[in-house]
This record gives sequence, C-alpha cells and structure tokens, in this order.
Amino acid sequence: MSINSRQMTLRLTFLFLFLWGLTLQNYAHTSSDSINAFEDQRQRVNQLLNERSRKFGEYDESLKQKTGIFGLFKSKGDMQRSIDILKEIVINDNNIFIETRKLLDLKDSERERYQRMATEYDQQVTAYMKTISKLQQENERLKEKINTLEQEEHQSSSYLSLFIFVTLVLIGIIIYLYTCLRAKNVTKV
Repeated sequence: MSINSRQMTLRLTFLFLFLWGLTLQNYAHTSSDSINAFEDQRQRVNQLLNERSRKFGEYDESLKQKTGIFGLFKSKGDMQRSIDILKEIVINDNNIFIETRKLLDLKDSERERYQRMATEYDQQVTAYMKTISKLQQENERLKEKINTLEQEEHQSSSYLSLFIFVTLVLIGIIIYLYTCLRAKNVTKV
C-alpha cells in the first residue's frame, strides 16, 4: 500500500469511529432516561406490594379483634373494619396490576426500542461500509489512473528523448556533410 492509500484508509476509519461514537453518545443519553423511568415504575410496584403486605397484616389483626359481648364475638364494627381492609386490599391489588402492566409496557417498549436501534445501527454500519468501499474503489481507480498517466509520461519522455537524439544525429550528419562540402569547395578553388 502506498502512503496515500494508508492515509485515506486511516481517515475513513477515524470518520467511521467518530460517527459511531456520536451514535453511541446519543444512545447512552436516551438509555439512562428510559432506565430511570423503568426504575421509578419498579419502585412504585414495590411500594404497592409493601402496602399490600401491611394491609394484610392489618386484616389479620382485625380478624383477631373481638370487641363483641365479653370479647368472645366479633362485633358488627369489627367485621366492617375487616371488610373495609379487604376492599382496600382489592383496590391496592388493582393498582398493582395497573402499575405492573405499565412496568411490562415499559419493558416491551425498551425491547422494541433496542431492536429498532440495532436495526438502525446495522443500517448505519452497512452504509458506512458501502461508503468506505466506494471510497476505496475510487482510491484504487485514481491509483490506476496515476499509474497510467505516469506510464504515458514515461512514454512521452522516451519519445521526446528519441526525437532529440534523432535530431542531434541529423544535425551532426548535416554539419559533417557541410564541412565535407566546404572542404571540397576550398580545395577546388
């Protein structure tokens, strides 16, 4: 490889790495935002699960409470408190399902985004490779053109050298003949 082709390949490599770095930087920024959203949603689900556990503890306590006659039976108020706690647990369970669905949707959207980004990166890499290939082909074509021009220049200089040599030989012959003729004319007189 000549120095020019090495420099061209090096420049193309740096261009490719630079563009790829910009793409990764953009990915890192958007990825951290989506990770934060996922973590926030996961914490919401965990809080709801902890609240559910707490409410079940309250429900167990309400079942043990017997404020009826002589503390042997459950009063209507005790049963109503247990029922209210169960209603709160059901509402909390519904919220858990909703928040879990949101969490799964976030996870699915992340997966789809990663697939889309992978496809985009593949397309970009393919485009970069095509560009590099085109530039390498153009570089090879220009090298061939330079070699052809150098050969033509070498041929032209060979023809010029041959022409100058023939011209000098002819001038030498003309001078020789002229001196020979002059010498004959001088001896005739």
